[in-house]
Amino acid sequence: MKSWNWKKILIRTGIFAGVFILAIVLFVVIFIQRTLPETKGEVKLDSLSLEVEVVRDEEGVPHIEADSLEDLYMAQGYVQAQDRLLQMDLSRRQASGELSEIIGPATVEQDKFFRALGLRRAAEASLEEYSEEGKTALEAFADGVNAYIEKADRENRLPPAFTLMQSKPEPWTPVDSLTIGKFMAHDLGGHWEQQAFQYYAMNNFSKEKAEEIMAHYPEVKPAVLDGMSLDISGDFADVPTPHPFNGSNNWVVSGERTESGDPVLADDPHLGIATPSIWYQMKLSSPSHNVSGVIFAGVPGIILGNNDHVAWGVTNVGPDVQQLYLEKRNPENPEQFLYEGEWEDAIIHEEPIKVSGEETIEYEVVETRNGPIINEYTEGAGEGDALSLRWTAHDPSKELEAVLEINQATDWESFEKGLEKFHTPAQNFVFASEDGTIAYKANGKIPIYENPSDSQLPLRGWEEEDQWNGFIPFDELPTVVNPTKGWIATANNKITTEDYPYHITHNWAQPYRYERIAEMLEQDDSISVEDVKQMQMDVKNLQAEEFMSFLLGRVNEEVLNENEKEMIRLMEDWNYEDDKDLPQPLIFHHWLERIEAILYEDIPEDIDSLFHGKEQTTDEIFRMEERGEKSVWMEEAGGSEEVITSSFQSISDRLIEKFGEEPSEWKWGAYHQVEFTHPLSDIAFLDRFYNRKDPLPVSGSSVTVRAAGYDENGNVDHGASWRYIIDTSEMDRANHIVGPGQSERFNSKWYHSQYEDWVEGIYHETNMTQSSGDTLRLTP
Repeated sequence: MKSWNWKKILIRTGIFAGVFILAIVLFVVIFIQRTLPETKGEVKLDSLSLEVEVVRDEEGVPHIEADSLEDLYMAQGYVQAQDRLLQMDLSRRQASGELSEIIGPATVEQDKFFRALGLRRAAEASLEEYSEEGKTALEAFADGVNAYIEKADRENRLPPAFTLMQSKPEPWTPVDSLTIGKFMAHDLGGHWEQQAFQYYAMNNFSKEKAEEIMAHYPEVKPAVLDGMSLDISGDFADVPTPHPFNGSNNWVVSGERTESGDPVLADDPHLGIATPSIWYQMKLSSPSHNVSGVIFAGVPGIILGNNDHVAWGVTNVGPDVQQLYLEKRNPENPEQFLYEGEWEDAIIHEEPIKVSGEETIEYEVVETRNGPIINEYTEGAGEGDALSLRWTAHDPSKELEAVLEINQATDWESFEKGLEKFHTPAQNFVFASEDGTIAYKANGKIPIYENPSDSQLPLRGWEEEDQWNGFIPFDELPTVVNPTKGWIATANNKITTEDYPYHITHNWAQPYRYERIAEMLEQDDSISVEDVKQMQMDVKNLQAEEFMSFLLGRVNEEVLNENEKEMIRLMEDWNYEDDKDLPQPLIFHHWLERIEAILYEDIPEDIDSLFHGKEQTTDEIFRMEERGEKSVWMEEAGGSEEVITSSFQSISDRLIEKFGEEPSEWKWGAYHQVEFTHPLSDIAFLDRFYNRKDPLPVSGSSVTVRAAGYDENGNVDHGASWRYIIDTSEMDRANHIVGPGQSERFNSKWYHSQYEDWVEGIYHETNMTQSSGDTLRLTP
């Protein structure tokens, strides 16, 4: 009998397995590599009328030159899809409530919320209002996206993520673009969460506690409206509420105060930090205009930036544009609701939700005269009283048509005229032009409240007197042109004085970023672009400067150990910079978080997620205590000395355990770091492809001009999603940072090409008249 040479067999088997694995790896690499967009050569697009040139500069910014607007927007759609198709598809699905179709049951509750919110229904209604010119632009953009989808699918070059999810992108439509626009209104435009929180506070805490925790306690309202007590605990546990720090900085300086003698403008919108960036930078040229800046992937035009004549930037106004209504349901007919003594039929929207790997969920959205019911997701919902949402973004609006008009503006008058169509989200626009004009407008559709306290709580859906009383006229929105002080700045701060006749909101952002910007602008009468770069990266913490003496004065040092006393000495010597290499910001921010955890421990987790005014409330409690007044929240937690001392001791133990025994060697950046995570990186084996191996330490915080908000693990997930500076003496040049880069493809050279630049504050210059790089010709 023949004997087997097991050693040789094992060696040969190992070699075969190795070759097989190598072949698979090579196949995957080659497959992934060939899905990268074509950025050179020639591609035919049947719908084009004339050739379009696309030059991608060294940062991957496409410069598109076309001979007509229709060809321009078609090419824009094609190019955006090349670099961001996955993001575009996921964005429209999220906003439309269709994620579960490709992701599965994990996103069903989120899909239900967005079906109820009705962003896609609002987008469909808005499209009907667009002019023929606006519809043509939207359709041309969609044609360009679809041309790429069809070509990539035919050539098996769709982004690999679609293969992983076993899906293919559906054809793009104009409604998809408008739905993404409505999603940004959701992300930036409301306060219904605060109303829901305050309703809970009124019905679950004493009058004194509710009064302290609300921006303005509405004294005319009883603790329970008309005998109703709707229990909202648990209703919003799975709702994707906007980030509480969504905001921005912008400022514009007159030529009288700049080095060049012409206006300088800066903007840095603060939104979620992730891969890919929420922004996509482009330069668009046609015979009618030449415009450069950023846009949301999936949308035509340029929403922020400059053309040859004017430049502009925005921050969020944050007005009260959403109103919750308590609804009385007919006990004999759940599809009827009370209004002025009569039962009215609700509108029922059939919204079946497809779920990957499971059966379709039959789902209905109920809409009253006030808006959709938004708190019914659980078993047994739809049987009793409910909450509906009235929101300006539900009304038809033409924001993208406004964008296309302001892209072609030549001065303040034509720019302001374009803003009349920009209703949601309400934004603080700052403006500069080549003729030396600087200007500001708080633009948007803002409801009129006869009694401002009404905007603090849900109102009675069954009473006509609780309806909105129209909207602030466009010509009466807050506006400033060429102020004598020579500059205008906004940072989501209060924008009106007491004599302004209309209510905007009770819930302004903390003032520290604005105060620091103003402080820096007033220090310099000859501001340059380089000065502004340093301002955008400034990390002075004015909140710490205001409250540090108060906090240190309330610490009982007699009970502290030596490490804790060393921490106190460090805080006494702090320069109030949230610098990544300093220990003090690590101590300060953990200290504040622990104080808030103690103060608000009676608030359930799902209700706490609606408490968007928490930081301002804490500031006011500190100010009360500093004035010698007693805060009921502080007193019930044990008094200021007990709360402040025990919280300090608590964080001392945690920080020593994590960062070592020597406080002077701690660093803010050892905790406060950025990674720009990709949504698909939650799948374990994809993390190594989509995410950077080592996060980078970052200076700043949520209260510094260099905004860098973070989660409970110190991961920076919120901040300047785009940084932009332009000196209008050179309208063809602007400075940009789009972190972490232009492409969503992890194997692209532009995937994380601006990662370190974002951390270090290194800008790239975009030239509108000269461009060089990879050149793609799109031909008919």
